[in-house]
Amino acid sequence: MAKAAKSQFVCQSCGAVASRWAGKCAGCGEWNTLVEEQSGALAPGSGLSSTSKGRVIQLESLKGETRDTPRIHTGVEELDRVTGGGFVPGSALLIGGEPGIGKSTLLLQVAAAIANKGGRAVYFSGEEAVAQVRLRAERLDLAECPVELAAETNLANILATLSDGKPADLIIIDSIQTLWADALEAAPGTVSQVRAATQSLIRYAKHTGSALILVGHVTKEGSIAGPKVIEHMVDTVLYFEGERGHAFRILRTVKNRFGPTNEIGVFEMATKGLREVKNPSELFLGDRDVDAPGAAVFAGMEGTRPLLVEIQALVAPSPLGNPRRAVIGWDTNRLSMLLAVLDARCGVSLAQCDVYLNVAGGMKINEPSADLAAAAALLSSFSGVPLPTDRVFFGEISLSGAIRASSHMPTRLKEAEKLGFASAVIPAQGEVDKKAGKLKLDRLGHLKLLAEAFSPCK
Repeated sequence: MAKAAKSQFVCQSCGAVASRWAGKCAGCGEWNTLVEEQSGALAPGSGLSSTSKGRVIQLESLKGETRDTPRIHTGVEELDRVTGGGFVPGSALLIGGEPGIGKSTLLLQVAAAIANKGGRAVYFSGEEAVAQVRLRAERLDLAECPVELAAETNLANILATLSDGKPADLIIIDSIQTLWADALEAAPGTVSQVRAATQSLIRYAKHTGSALILVGHVTKEGSIAGPKVIEHMVDTVLYFEGERGHAFRILRTVKNRFGPTNEIGVFEMATKGLREVKNPSELFLGDRDVDAPGAAVFAGMEGTRPLLVEIQALVAPSPLGNPRRAVIGWDTNRLSMLLAVLDARCGVSLAQCDVYLNVAGGMKINEPSADLAAAAALLSSFSGVPLPTDRVFFGEISLSGAIRASSHMPTRLKEAEKLGFASAVIPAQGEVDKKAGKLKLDRLGHLKLLAEAFSPCK
């Protein structure tokens, strides 16, 4: 007699299981995330069966022949950079981003590029009808590309379609939260359905050697919705970032088993789709106000790519008892630490001022080497003295006010010199190739030296 399915409550945020419903998840602390699901049904292809004893598998040693990982070049250079040289056959890639950021547009362009090279690209849309995808293809001038298209959300139908004919070179699922399996008594988008669909599709991709791309929704915090285990199951995780008010889009690598992480690809949204940006530094430095104080150019690194961006600061007297602190594109806690260091170590107090900090172009900076550029922008705005337009800054500031060395210093300086900058303010420590570059280097060991340059006596 078959065992009856039992109900359980699964958190849609962290995947924790509870025997009864509660308003708050005990695992992650989120409210109203527990959804009732049936526990008796097994995920398709899960291998969990009471009658299966399993088989003995052959174990191998670490020593053996290794070959370079083959790649499927997408024809989009920025995407190839982010993925480490192209898609690996049999790999699974998860891409997330806010609605309307351009995920479907980018993937349609990639599918068309691979299909034009003679590969088989299959696009499954779970959110749009075939007619809607065709309209996008016409707008992008891709209607004549031999991309195979279907609007389907049933997992069994998708796997049966993929098995009919030769294996596809590229499979796109847009999006994974819309798929559902017959064997599970749960609504599409729940933890059980998303996990089962991802597991079955990855198993098919590994078996046939197809490159699989899954599109994932994001939560209001910006992370990919669904259980975190999905990000562990796939080989590569990409985030598509950008501000709706800007035309720039940034594709960032968070996880990559076949290449480096923290790489970025820069795109610009145009009338004919996403256009690659070959030199993003020139893009992020455009339309600068050379006479306004509070703007400093930061020479940063995103993965292996040097990138120059402008950090803007505005310091104004505050009429409030608790002054405002607003940050866009940088860490708010990092700004608070920097203000405390300026007060305690340099004697520059901004406690009675509103402080606004912005990274131009919608760029988001995560590395601590931006401390020196942010401090220069704050001091410039506070004193009203503009910074030289041909000078770049980078360096990490410690709690003692010391300026610590940064990684890839020669690469940063080379990029600045290539874009026409004449001088750089950098940490006193760290090796640089003095003969290779023509930049004038001002090496600082403490933040107080920079603050003294903006004092009235100077």
